Amino acid sequence: MKRIFITGIAGFIGFHLARALQNLGHYVCGCDNFNDYYDPALKRSRAALLDLPILEIDIVDQAKLEEALASHQITHCVHLAAQAGVRLKTPDRYVHSNLVGFTSVLEAIARNRHIKLTYASSSSVYGLNKKIPFSEEDRTDSPANFYGATKKSNELMAHAYHHQHGIFVTGLRFFTVYGPWGRPDMAYYAFARSILEGHPIPVFEEGRLQRDFTYIDDIIQGILAAIDLEAPCALFNLGNNQPQTVLELIRLLEKHLGQKALIEWVSAPNEIPITYADINKSRQELGFHPTTSLDEGLKTFAQWLLAQPSRLQEPQVVLLP
Repeated sequence: MKRIFITGIAGFIGFHLARALQNLGHYVCGCDNFNDYYDPALKRSRAALLDLPILEIDIVDQAKLEEALASHQITHCVHLAAQAGVRLKTPDRYVHSNLVGFTSVLEAIARNRHIKLTYASSSSVYGLNKKIPFSEEDRTDSPANFYGATKKSNELMAHAYHHQHGIFVTGLRFFTVYGPWGRPDMAYYAFARSILEGHPIPVFEEGRLQRDFTYIDDIIQGILAAIDLEAPCALFNLGNNQPQTVLELIRLLEKHLGQKALIEWVSAPNEIPITYADINKSRQELGFHPTTSLDEGLKTFAQWLLAQPSRLQEPQVVLLP
């Protein structure tokens, strides 16, 4: 039995990971600061379904973080807490959570070197890379936004701490994760609520943009495998390896919600045209084999959303890479 601490445990991925680890018989606890990037009530609802210790602390508070790791006798840490999104107008929140916060996590692990760290990176590190599919061996020095730059910085910081302190670090580059209990700012979620309310959906580049939408259950299987691998220092892509257009996303949402979408065509000059994960390394070293099609995943998501009493809140549309 592992003793696992999850930062951002009330977040979308953290919530699903905690339930999966509990089902496997591991001891699980974690922390969250329940910030207001999106409605904290959704995070509180996720947390209420988790029968485990959840500390309400910010990861920048290194002393409290170290105290939590020690008091719960943690053997593995999964760092998921971060400022998400690519369109915040000021960099402060990215700096606070993704840079200062990650430094705090690395320092805490360096003082407890027996703890194996798995942390969330992002497909955003590939930025303006034009080679597809995106491989872990590709250059990642041309970020398209500040969020991607902070995630690339996290990878460099983790490598430096591994080299200096000998800690075990594994970074996971997530590709457009979706599913029940997801983030309301994500395009699939915001589009679904707009369809149900009869509001127009702003669609970039005539819907030709492609994303490697990856269902949450497949992502969780990849994280579990990375935790078990305990690689000294590694990076892995976790994506579906099957990019789909935004128009196909909308078509499938219409199908599973039983309503037509109203589309408003808008320009987006800075959008990345495609994200596409090369998962050969993840297949070989993690046994990672995503099995959920976009059709199947959106069907499950739509069924969940239709059962939510708060599903008609004002949508916020952010198409994330």
